[in-house]
Amino acid sequence: MQTQSRVSSAREQALLQLAYEYVLRHGLMSLSLRPLAQAIGSSPRVLLFLFGSKEGLVQALLARARTAELAFLNDMRSTSQSGDFASVVRRVWQWLAAKEHRPMLVLWLETYAHSLVEPKGPYAQFARRTVEDWLGLLATHQTIQQRRSRAAATERALALAVLRGALMDLLATGDEERTTALVEAHLRRGAGHGARS
Repeated sequence: MQTQSRVSSAREQALLQLAYEYVLRHGLMSLSLRPLAQAIGSSPRVLLFLFGSKEGLVQALLARARTAELAFLNDMRSTSQSGDFASVVRRVWQWLAAKEHRPMLVLWLETYAHSLVEPKGPYAQFARRTVEDWLGLLATHQTIQQRRSRAAATERALALAVLRGALMDLLATGDEERTTALVEAHLRRGAGHGARS
């Protein structure tokens, strides 16, 4: 029984990865089980058996989509020093702007927008959780003395807004030079001021 469960779990994870690669290419909003199943060498019946429903599959795909993002956030927390806020914002932008991450970020943006339009169901709270994840990262790289102040909260919210806006611009235009210049201009404007209590 345990062996069968492990086989099912391995098959589920393999199909989930293939499905994730499929939605990176085709998007998630118009996902249909039959073309997906055909593309990944499965069947709608198997997908429904493994994930319970299309909604269950979408939820699994959203969880998979957050894996790389959360891995990056955890790496940033462990390797960057508290108080080096501008360097952290710059490193976040470098990760966001990397060409290999763009299919995932297009999917992220698609899901982010859909969670606002359809706040219930599999997309529920996706946008809010994403904002909280990134604000949490930025907070850990402000000094302990500043972190709880209103000015510090504004500083990280503004940094996130600039990063998100620059990312949307980059995905729309592909202009990495100009969008990077926007992020750098924001960092220069804030240099020497910092968050005050």
